[in-house]
Amino acid sequence: MDLIDEPASNTPEFSVSEISGAVKRVLEGEFGRVRVRGEVGRVVVARTGHMYFDLKDDRAVIASVSWKGQVARMAAKPEEGMEVIATGRLTTFAPQSRYQLQVESIEPAGAGALMAMLEKRKAALAAEGLFAPERKKRLPYLPRVVGVVTSPQGAVIRDILHRLHDRFGVHVLLWPVAVQGQACAAEVARAIAGFNALPKGGAIPRPDVIIVARGGGSIEDLWGFNEEIVIRATAASDIPLISAVGHETDTTLIDFASDQRAPTPSAAAEIAVPVHSDLAAGLAGLDARLIRAGAQAVSQRRQRLADLSRALPRAEALLAPATQRFDQWAERFPGSLRALIASKSQELRSTSAGLRANTIRFQIDKSRERLEDRSTRAIRAMAAQLEQRATRLAALERLRQSLGYPATLQRGYAVVRDAEGGVLTSATTAAKVTTLEIEFSDGNLVAVPQKSGKAQKPKSTPPPPQQGSLF
Repeated sequence: MDLIDEPASNTPEFSVSEISGAVKRVLEGEFGRVRVRGEVGRVVVARTGHMYFDLKDDRAVIASVSWKGQVARMAAKPEEGMEVIATGRLTTFAPQSRYQLQVESIEPAGAGALMAMLEKRKAALAAEGLFAPERKKRLPYLPRVVGVVTSPQGAVIRDILHRLHDRFGVHVLLWPVAVQGQACAAEVARAIAGFNALPKGGAIPRPDVIIVARGGGSIEDLWGFNEEIVIRATAASDIPLISAVGHETDTTLIDFASDQRAPTPSAAAEIAVPVHSDLAAGLAGLDARLIRAGAQAVSQRRQRLADLSRALPRAEALLAPATQRFDQWAERFPGSLRALIASKSQELRSTSAGLRANTIRFQIDKSRERLEDRSTRAIRAMAAQLEQRATRLAALERLRQSLGYPATLQRGYAVVRDAEGGVLTSATTAAKVTTLEIEFSDGNLVAVPQKSGKAQKPKSTPPPPQQGSLF
């Protein structure tokens, strides 16, 4: 079969990158900056800090991305299920052949969306126990130092200082913060943690109670006090904390985490410290009651003593029996003393009658005889013991002489020593020294060992004569 060449086409060829770039230019040039309303789908925050999420309605989904710097500037972070209005620009992501919305800012689509997000966050934090009543600390009755977290400008700080000055003179520490906007939550959380980090007894006094205050405003203005970072810092505070954010009808999440909520900043100052005049009046009343109670107690006890004294007998009646017994003993005392002296004198005469000179001399002679008899027996026993010890010592000396080496020398043996006096026990050791000293039974002899390669075999000597039998 013959191949038929197809006619050449005039359609230009494009690379994939060229097509992708053309689509990107058309999409960005056509739409540019846009505002998109939709419901937030899945939300993923990468380790780099970039945020990826979806915007969707009932028919379509747009992939969205916010870079790290844009996320940090967001007043409200997107959460899944939240209806928002996102502002940004449309662009493409060439590696995946898709378009996406680069979001620069996000705002909730109405107060309803904010309230829905607020309720969801409240439920999540409550489930962690951050709002539990048992976590709340008791406020000090009379604090010496009050820490205030609020803006240094505005009427709030002036109202708090004025009310504290009217009620009781305390030391006030102000930690200035932004009370609305993007920096509000982070600065308030740092202020609460900073007050708690102050050491006790340091150069800067540590507050006994903290007041977090702000004037009234819309839900968007107060939103910084609903952020999770503020709630966790409030719950973690070791110092009792009073929240006074907004007016009486305004409620933020810090009110649930604080130890006590005040309807207004002025009310927070009233809760923090008592009124000085009320304390003085109460103290004066207690002092008067104490004086009246003391006087009344003394009067009652005086009356009770008077009542009891009427039932007691007269002093003369109480002392009469004792006086009579004393008189009787006084009359009997001289006769008893004379009888006692006479009895003791008779005993003395009876005892002295036995103390004659002959009796004493007889007892002395008898005691001397007993002493001499005992000393004689002791001397005899000591002499017998000394004789036994001498006999034992002589036997040991004979044994020592028979077992000692001089007796062995008498039997024909000798002791060989080196020049230093050390005893030599082998021929090998003796061959190594220069001079030998040989001890016999009748004296010592100095000898020089023979230097030769081999040790000479000793000459045989006749055996010593055998001792004859005694039997």
